[in-house]
Amino acid sequence: MIAPVEQRIDALDALRGFAVLGILVMNIQTFAMPMAAYLNPTSYGSLDGIHGLVWALSHLLADQKMMALFSMLFGAGIVLFCERAAASGKSEAGYHYRRNVWLMVFGLLHGYLLWSGDILFVYALCAFLLFPLRKRSPRALFKLAVFFLSVSSIVYLLTGVGVQVMPPEALDEQLMPMWLPDQATMADEIAAMQGNWLTQMSVRVPMTQEMQGVALFLWAFWRASGMMLLGMALYKTGTLTGAADNKTYRRLLLLALCVGLPLIVYGMVWNDRNEWQITSMFWGSQFNYWGSVLVSLGWMSAILLLLKKGAMPALTERLAAVGRMAFTNYIMQTVLCGLVFYGHGLGLFGQVERAGQLLIVLAIWALQLWLSPIWLRHFRFGPLEWLWRSLTYWQRQPLRING
Repeated sequence: MIAPVEQRIDALDALRGFAVLGILVMNIQTFAMPMAAYLNPTSYGSLDGIHGLVWALSHLLADQKMMALFSMLFGAGIVLFCERAAASGKSEAGYHYRRNVWLMVFGLLHGYLLWSGDILFVYALCAFLLFPLRKRSPRALFKLAVFFLSVSSIVYLLTGVGVQVMPPEALDEQLMPMWLPDQATMADEIAAMQGNWLTQMSVRVPMTQEMQGVALFLWAFWRASGMMLLGMALYKTGTLTGAADNKTYRRLLLLALCVGLPLIVYGMVWNDRNEWQITSMFWGSQFNYWGSVLVSLGWMSAILLLLKKGAMPALTERLAAVGRMAFTNYIMQTVLCGLVFYGHGLGLFGQVERAGQLLIVLAIWALQLWLSPIWLRHFRFGPLEWLWRSLTYWQRQPLRING
């Protein structure tokens, strides 16, 4: 029988490993295709046959769900880190803020130098602002989570109304380049990303500025903060660590299957009937926005039920290893995808359809599930986890297990 503390850590690690692998299902679209294809699947690439099936399943099961799960775990991690700091007599605030200043630095380097879809900067900013809320009761945290999630949703719904009365020339200038770029614009993006690293900066830098600017305050901050607050609440109730009874997880799984997934499917049908017009970015996105919260809880419940039953121990142990090295594996995915799709590697940007992208995802999953346990047999942390930890404590941390 696993001791409670060990079981808690194993559960969080396995969930984190599952989330970081699952995130790649969606992220690979932004590595492989023009950015608009992520928002509007009709803007680039085929949706016929297997490619359409891959998009539909990815949207249904992964889009925003894995980010939601990862954000919940990050929120739980804030509480856990502060608990450990307090237990060892360290300053909770001092170490928390130093830890996330360095995370923000990593996010800036990642976003501007490697990939514009970085999420680390967003997480660090959320962590700065949510720290004072970590000691609130689970009930208060649930309410705050709903509030934060609702802010972005309301903004999007109101923007959708505004789009209806926006002059056509303003719409074409401000929103359509993001939603449905013309062929010349996408050709320029493809050429830049197939070029050398410096050439890629003409696309990467403005996209990163947008991700860490307007998009951050319209969507990413509210979404990530809401899910982090939910994660804090679920951690405090024991739900996120596997301490809740099985009935709780079955109910959450049923909620995901009977409410979350049908809501997302309805949204897919709505967008199709709407012919993916600009209102799909605002009104049509809300079905998945809220449905994904429920589906992420379903994924959480499914993984925890497997852990509690001791099912598939080899797989769950590998997932836990991936989760213990989540930071390293996240950046590794960027490096590997960059070598496949960008001009400093194979330069396949814009050339691999969705089914081919999925095969690359499976190959990277296999590599990380194989490599992570091997690394952790010899080392205490992943290499980036070790660096982050050493910078947080401003002292070189032991790395080798027997070193």
